[in-house]
Amino acid sequence: MRALRAAMLRVAGLFSKNSCERELSAELESHLQLHVDDNLKAGMTAEEARRQAMLKLGGLERTKENYRDQRSVPFLETLMQDLRYAARQARKNPGFTFTAVLIMALGMCASVAIFSFVDAALLKPLPYADATRLVGVYESIEKICPQCNLSYPDYLDWKRMNVVFSSLELYQGRRFMMSGPAGAEAARGTRVSDGFFRVLGVAPVLGRDFTPGEDLPSAPRTVILSYAAWQNRYGGSPDVLGKSIVLDDQANLIIGVMPRDFHFALTGATEFWTTIHASQVAGTCDARRSCHSMFGVARLKDGVSVQTALANTVSIAHELERRYPESNRGQGAAVEPLSESIVGSMRSLLLLLLVGAGLLLVIACVNVASLILVRAESRRREMALRGALGASQGRLVRQFVTEGFVLVATGSLAGLALAYGAMRVLLSLIPSYLLEGMPYLNDLGLNPRVLAFAGFVALVAGLLFSLTPSWRLASSNARQGLAEGGRGSSGLTWRRFGSNLVVVELATAVILLVGAGLLGKSFYKLLHVETGIQPDHLALLQVGAPRANYGKDEQAVALERLVINRVSSLPGVKAVGIATLLPIGGNGNTTWFRLVGRPYHGEHNDTPQREVSVDYLKTLGARLLSGRYFVESDDMSKPRVAIVNQAFAKLYFPGEDAVDKQLAELSGKPPFTTIVGVVNDIKEGPLDVETRPAIYVPFNQNTDSVFAIAVRTQQDEQSILPALIATIRQIDVGIVATNPNTMVQRIADSPSAYLHRSSAWLIAGFAVLALVLAIVGLYGVIAYSVSQRTREIGVRMALGARPGTVYRLVLQEAGLLAAIGIAAGLLGSLGAATLMSKLLFGTTAWDLPTLAAVAGVLAASALLASFIPARRAASVSPVDALRAE
Repeated sequence: MRALRAAMLRVAGLFSKNSCERELSAELESHLQLHVDDNLKAGMTAEEARRQAMLKLGGLERTKENYRDQRSVPFLETLMQDLRYAARQARKNPGFTFTAVLIMALGMCASVAIFSFVDAALLKPLPYADATRLVGVYESIEKICPQCNLSYPDYLDWKRMNVVFSSLELYQGRRFMMSGPAGAEAARGTRVSDGFFRVLGVAPVLGRDFTPGEDLPSAPRTVILSYAAWQNRYGGSPDVLGKSIVLDDQANLIIGVMPRDFHFALTGATEFWTTIHASQVAGTCDARRSCHSMFGVARLKDGVSVQTALANTVSIAHELERRYPESNRGQGAAVEPLSESIVGSMRSLLLLLLVGAGLLLVIACVNVASLILVRAESRRREMALRGALGASQGRLVRQFVTEGFVLVATGSLAGLALAYGAMRVLLSLIPSYLLEGMPYLNDLGLNPRVLAFAGFVALVAGLLFSLTPSWRLASSNARQGLAEGGRGSSGLTWRRFGSNLVVVELATAVILLVGAGLLGKSFYKLLHVETGIQPDHLALLQVGAPRANYGKDEQAVALERLVINRVSSLPGVKAVGIATLLPIGGNGNTTWFRLVGRPYHGEHNDTPQREVSVDYLKTLGARLLSGRYFVESDDMSKPRVAIVNQAFAKLYFPGEDAVDKQLAELSGKPPFTTIVGVVNDIKEGPLDVETRPAIYVPFNQNTDSVFAIAVRTQQDEQSILPALIATIRQIDVGIVATNPNTMVQRIADSPSAYLHRSSAWLIAGFAVLALVLAIVGLYGVIAYSVSQRTREIGVRMALGARPGTVYRLVLQEAGLLAAIGIAAGLLGSLGAATLMSKLLFGTTAWDLPTLAAVAGVLAASALLASFIPARRAASVSPVDALRAE
């Protein structure tokens, strides 16, 4: 209790300093007077009596100091003094303070903003039970599809034969047509096997989960709502359970609602979860092993690794290949952690951006450290004087530490505010359809992990900013600091150290500039890749018709012709085409085939197939290389026909004319499909993937109630989109028209274009900031060097040196630093470019034009930065310089 009371008195003493001082002075004065009175009684003179009394007390100031140490916390008291002094120094040097805080804030902003994305995508645990045991399961075809969809029959065999999964389930994202009193509307949904939510370890927050067997064709149709659908469509009413909703002309009973924070990124923003109800009708996709349309997710058994699971699934795939050679030949398996499946290609981009932000942070810290060193040099006399008056080395170091951390704290707070705004801006730049597949970004913000990262950065920066001037203080002495002549030695030390910092800055800037140049060049080449179409003046629209009214072939054909006729009559429309899938997207449905009249040894001939209308290829602007286009008479009463692309013709009929060649299904039996034309290659898949062979078949022979419309217009294609939607709704209110877009925008917003564009722009932004900071740092070093060599330059000019000689003297120093920095940066950039090769398209890491351009830009910038101090040096008056010294 006594110790606690003493501690409380010490703390209280910090907040009642004035009153304590008054009480102490009064008490000491009374004690002093008592001793004086005793001395006077002993016969001493008044002067001698007071002197002896003060000697007996040990000196008033020393006694007061001892008392203060007992009645307060000396460390906290001196810390508060240091903080007040640091604040006065900041106000005294507003230019230095603003510059240092701004640079620190920019570095902190970039690093924290990018780290927040890395945290959300790569570090934050998935919202599932024991998520590290979850894996994505795929079929695989070497050189064609490393991670393919599963077929439903193969899934059943994998589920039965595997010994590594405690559970293996399916999911298939799709777009439902939801019927209601006001007509039909599109709704995002997912078909899953009955144990899907149990394998994830997630249960509905309201109602129940799917029960075993509820995904069989004979089971009643049920649906589970997402939390967002429950709130937006049903107002969050608990009475929603038991209600019916019509999806794709089928009534579904609502049995549950998923939790608010549940998401499954691989299916996007799902509103409705239904069971698969796989069809057993022969010829349907669900019944064929050759039709791959679903994905697998599994939970590993305890003690089973991903590699063990992969080996087991590969052995199952080989067994199925042996049993079903016609449909499973050449098929393997792929297994990877579910987190890898979710993040995909974003991992490389995020890590690249994090490295770029880290390099920018390094430059920012180096620049601020340089500013602090320059400021420390100007305060050497102050520190020497304080030391001469009795301040210890530790006391002076603590002052620098306090000032450094005050600077870091201010810059970090500003950086966090900027980082929060940067997060919101970066999120807004992500296309909405891509953001739907990134639900892990929903809670992006300054969470504890991000704040811990910011705290670590601030701590490292604070130590750097504190130890740098402290080291400089330790390397000097009081006499040197007080002497006028000490300036030359300290200036030389600073020039050497500052030069090293500038070299680091320049090298880092080169790495960022080369990275930005390579990514920018990749993005340019990606946007100018040959798509095989004329994208301008091309409007697009997705259409979905209810199968109950348009599911039969003749109904679908009639709808297709009606849609084309109505849209063609709109003002400004030049051509209209229909296809089951538009270019610049995924590969979509594929077909397996054999070449009629050629030996067959079980080859896995698999290629994307598109069902298209008569004028679709003309509408896109594709070129017919040989043969003919489709005609209206190519219907189900006529032999099957197809048009193939140039890649198909070169691969399967090298050196021959593909027209009139025939294709067969895997059985090799009629009916055969005759190739009637060859068109140029159209980018059916992603922009950055080599164009695959493709087959186009007439819509009249392969109908579908879900398709896309492509419209070639005379005016701005964006302006016709509202009329397109209205025209479709006039045909039938039960038809859904979604995703109005233009082909130009579709290309610009494609995943591959976004990936390259965002990486190029962000790294370019980092590079520009790095270049500015590096050049400012170089300017600071050269300017300081000139100021320290004023007397030398004055002597040289007094002895007859011409201004040109002074220019060369200064520019040579700057040129040497720039040359070393550029050379080191170019070497580092080659390694960095090799690491980011996955993000490059049509560009190599050893791209000489980019390397030369970066070296030229940095050299020119360095020359410009050093020209100003060189000009100032050349204009020095010898008389003034010598007089100043």
